Amino acid sequence: MASKNFERYTSLAVILHWLIALLLVWGFTLGWVMEGIPKTSPDKMQYVSWHKWIGVTVGFLVIVRIAWRITHQPPALPNTVPDWQRYASHSVHALLYFLMLAIPLTGYFYSSAAGRPVVYLGLIPLPPIIAPNPDLKSLLKTLHVTFNYMLLGALALHIAAALKHHFIDRDHILARMLPFLKKR
Repeated sequence: MASKNFERYTSLAVILHWLIALLLVWGFTLGWVMEGIPKTSPDKMQYVSWHKWIGVTVGFLVIVRIAWRITHQPPALPNTVPDWQRYASHSVHALLYFLMLAIPLTGYFYSSAAGRPVVYLGLIPLPPIIAPNPDLKSLLKTLHVTFNYMLLGALALHIAAALKHHFIDRDHILARMLPFLKKR
């Protein structure tokens, strides 16, 4: 059943959503692939650089997205959505935002603790936040990897819910974030 007051997200929200999604897929893929490359390989060093650039970009874009979210009311969920699903939706979104900030931060802190510089786009050196520290380096890497797997789980829930709303409930929630879907 469709909501009587169908609203889409703003163009900026849609662009940020999909741009961040693409960067997350690319960053996770690079992280996954580079784990199997020998440490001394020039390919690994390039992948690590790209991975860091993606992380910095995602961190910045998520801050922009949060600022948008604070200053713009997102479209309301249809009245047909049960309270437990509203709670679940808000909880998963909060977890997604937390992880999308925590992952770049733990990656940045990990680089600092490992004594490895972050030079954004190969042009802008970011200051080290933490002095080299092998114990902290290990903890931060574990957190970074764990948060990435948590993000995969949260994204799976997010995507499953969107598909459920589109194909089962047919309530046009997915159409609010996909510019090519029309409300029927």
